[in-house]
Amino acid sequence: MSTQSWFVYLLQCDNALTYIGTSNDVERRFAAHQRGLGAKFTKINPPISILGVEKFVDRSSACKAESALKRRTKQQKLAWAAQNPYDSP
Repeated sequence: MSTQSWFVYLLQCDNALTYIGTSNDVERRFAAHQRGLGAKFTKINPPISILGVEKFVDRSSACKAESALKRRTKQQKLAWAAQNPYDSP
């Protein structure tokens, strides 16, 4: 059984858009998004910054939280980010 932590993250992208994803390494994933690798959305709307991050015990929990967050309004997503600010290493 893996003990690796997983994270849900919210990115600020070009055109005042946001992107939500999951990863076990947020910094690596953000760098990949910035290079145009990964999600089609972030290829079209390059990410500018990481707004929020929340840690989960496993991938399943993170994916469920990601799905729930994606159903929220933009204002609710930004409020979530304010409650879960990203602290760069």
